[in-house]
Amino acid sequence: MAQSSLRKHNNWRIYLPDFPLVIWMLFITILIGILLGLSSPEIIRKFNQGWGSAVGEFALILMPSFTLAAVIEKLHIKGSKPITVSLSPVLGAAMVCPDTAYASLAPIVKQARLSIAFGAYSGFKLLFPAGPLIVATSLGVQSNQILFYCAVIFLPVWVTGLLWARIFEQRMDVTTPISEKAITDHLFVKLAPFICLITLIALGILIDFSFNIWLALATNPKGALFISAALGLAMVNRTDRRACIETGIRRTGYLLVVIGMASAFSLFLTEAVPIQQLFVSANGMLALLGLFMISAFVKLLQGSSMATFATVGPIAAPIVVASGIAPELAVIAICLGSFIAILPNDSFYWLIRDNKQLTQRYSDLNIMAILGGGATMQAVAGFLVLWGLYLVGA
Repeated sequence: MAQSSLRKHNNWRIYLPDFPLVIWMLFITILIGILLGLSSPEIIRKFNQGWGSAVGEFALILMPSFTLAAVIEKLHIKGSKPITVSLSPVLGAAMVCPDTAYASLAPIVKQARLSIAFGAYSGFKLLFPAGPLIVATSLGVQSNQILFYCAVIFLPVWVTGLLWARIFEQRMDVTTPISEKAITDHLFVKLAPFICLITLIALGILIDFSFNIWLALATNPKGALFISAALGLAMVNRTDRRACIETGIRRTGYLLVVIGMASAFSLFLTEAVPIQQLFVSANGMLALLGLFMISAFVKLLQGSSMATFATVGPIAAPIVVASGIAPELAVIAICLGSFIAILPNDSFYWLIRDNKQLTQRYSDLNIMAILGGGATMQAVAGFLVLWGLYLVGA
């Protein structure tokens, strides 16, 4: 639906073959290799080198995450407006996809769809096991301090999105009454997989379990994900478990192709156009700003947040090493840059736009300004907090 709408609203697309982003990246990657004067074996070797970077770790993150996302859909989590809006960032992170989190929660409370959208977007970008873990894996960063920075920065970013959404939700004509008592029974029981995930990761931060391989693995974010997914599977009907696992595998397979292609594309791109050289001599706040800008540029260009994370990683790595900035701050800077912006080349834009209350009140141009402006304000708010954290730690 999103792609057909995008073609409908962008006439220039009819002059180009209707290929997925992955295929375009493949063509451009090979073309860059040819223009660099590489031989066929060299192009293939370098392509394999770029594709294989951290794909195994991504699989360990995505398979249990998407399996858990399928479980969530089966559990039919529902609640009142405050509970539903509060769940949006949690589901955005747990599902590793703001689209799925929004689609799951938006029908519950139609009066707060913009709040749910910005909440799911914030959670996906700044909470484990989504954006920060994916970017940290891409950069090879392993530090529990990332969780602290995520917690400190997430709250003002989320609040910024909620305040922005509230401005426009108040202006929309709402006819469906709000039922604050419509809370699903055993809500916290259904949230058990998330509670388990948070608890295990917290234990891994507070206690050194290196003396026992099983405990160390269980309290590692990737191990905690598998345990949480297993707990979630135990909560659904036995007949639905295989379907949840297969859904997780299918979604993981597709994203691994996107991530692998984006990694290979980044490797060729950085050799053809050494973007990192523009910032490699930068240090401190200038380096963080450079990472933020690179991530924002790639997001504007590609639209896909996941592809942005995979593309920026190889580009950012030498900047982080040369600048001497804390890798944890670099991870957050990249995540914040990817907030900019929710535009028509992002499937999330069309999912949010499919809202009669929104389209009846605002024009397409206004909707672009609402979604793009809100995401940009979230990015700026988060970067200001990041700047403060850097100054405090400097």
